[in-house]
Amino acid sequence: MIGKRGSWGEGELYEVLCLLMIGACLWVIGIQFEVFSWLNAFVQAHQLSNEFMLVALMGMAVFVASLRKSLLLRVAMRERDITAAEAEAVARHDVLTGLANRRLFLETLERRRAAATLVPTQAVLLVDLDRFKPVNDIYGHAAGNAVLCAVAERLSALTPDAGLAARLGGDEFALLVPLDGGSDGLTRLAQGLIAAIAAPIQWQGNELKVGATIGIALISADQADADVVLHAADLAMYQGKKDGRGVFRVFKSAMDIELKARAQLESELREAIASGAIEPYYQPVVTLPEKTLVGVEVLARWRHPVRGLLAPACFIGIAEETGLIAELSMKLLRQACLDARDWPPHFQLAVNIAPQQFQDRWLCERILAILTETGFSPSRLEVEITETALVQDLEAARTTLTSLQNLGVRIALDDFGTGYSSLYHLRELKFDKLKIDRTYVDTITMSAERAKLVDAIIKLGASLGLVTTAEGIETDASVDWLSDQGCDYGQGYLFGAPMPKDAITALIGKPLEEIQATAIAFQAA
Repeated sequence: MIGKRGSWGEGELYEVLCLLMIGACLWVIGIQFEVFSWLNAFVQAHQLSNEFMLVALMGMAVFVASLRKSLLLRVAMRERDITAAEAEAVARHDVLTGLANRRLFLETLERRRAAATLVPTQAVLLVDLDRFKPVNDIYGHAAGNAVLCAVAERLSALTPDAGLAARLGGDEFALLVPLDGGSDGLTRLAQGLIAAIAAPIQWQGNELKVGATIGIALISADQADADVVLHAADLAMYQGKKDGRGVFRVFKSAMDIELKARAQLESELREAIASGAIEPYYQPVVTLPEKTLVGVEVLARWRHPVRGLLAPACFIGIAEETGLIAELSMKLLRQACLDARDWPPHFQLAVNIAPQQFQDRWLCERILAILTETGFSPSRLEVEITETALVQDLEAARTTLTSLQNLGVRIALDDFGTGYSSLYHLRELKFDKLKIDRTYVDTITMSAERAKLVDAIIKLGASLGLVTTAEGIETDASVDWLSDQGCDYGQGYLFGAPMPKDAITALIGKPLEEIQATAIAFQAA
């Protein structure tokens, strides 16, 4: 198209020259065969001079009109070609960032893959932004667009001359680069990209920060097509996300096996939630120092048909990533409320709410509907949240928690001390309880520094009028120390592992020794 546009002027000149040559040839023929002399004699003999001039002028007018129409037609054709070229460029480039789009990237990747040998000479780097969604949610789409454009500029600046940078969609980018520097050069490039993207972006007086996780796939002749290469890079990127984000990973065949296993587990999880195969188990919570059973924490257990009884660590992460956590949490809460109706009215029920659920503006109403349906008193329910939920959207968490507290539900800050800005959250939100994370509790009798931290948390809670629960208690020495420091409640395997409803029902009102004996027997079974 560009070549055609450059030849239009030459085409017009060529056409004029051709017309002039035709006219000169006709003139020569007329002279040679005395056509003009005969025509002149004929006009003079019949006195047709005026009529001849009229025909000549009309012919000239027709010629000028035809010439004008030809020029207009050429202008229209030129504009059409320019528009077509621009449309072609738009179809192959991202409108926002100006980078190549998925279509152009895949076409280029396919050409280079087809020309590849068994020894890789090029690679694909799939770049996925970390923490981009909070920027969009907090500052709006204009800020998100500014981040995408800034990232695009940084990628372009680091892309080798023979490489190609593209935005595949959303916050996902890709680079197609030659392996001129070998594996070391590829490592330096990936590290440079991560560092460049992590640099703050200034926008309207705000400092926006995102990160990047990169998956790398080498291109070789034994790959079926471009989609296979991109899929391999995607698997490597996903592995990087699992390993903590802000890193790069190179594709290995084992990743594909792992992803297929995860996909299978995800499919089974969906079926398990729908069929009720995931059920609530209950871990005892006791008073300190009396060690009286006063409540339980609800923990999920999945009765898998092949793998047996699965703990939350095996599937809760998948439920959160796939958006299944909301349905799972509400089903567990409903069943737990039904189970707890048979327990004493003072018996507390603690449930965990995932950070993703606070994005649901109807979360409070959903919980209230379950309490109403089951006839469970809100005053007996305790909702546990982690600081991750607060960091993601403090205002959404504040609105939901305030609404729940107005119903009489108590709020506990779970895993206290492991998140971010704990003191700020305690100031901004009115919690009823602090739960001291097990990573602090299990070493208090062996580490003076940890003991000081736990003591400080207990005193902080007391000064704010909050009760405290220590998680992960496994020794009598820990119980004695926590009781001496004023910790209100204890939870851990010393008092019992998570167990089904019937086991908990049998323990209510029993002395601690019997509770521990039952817990040991249950664990052994």
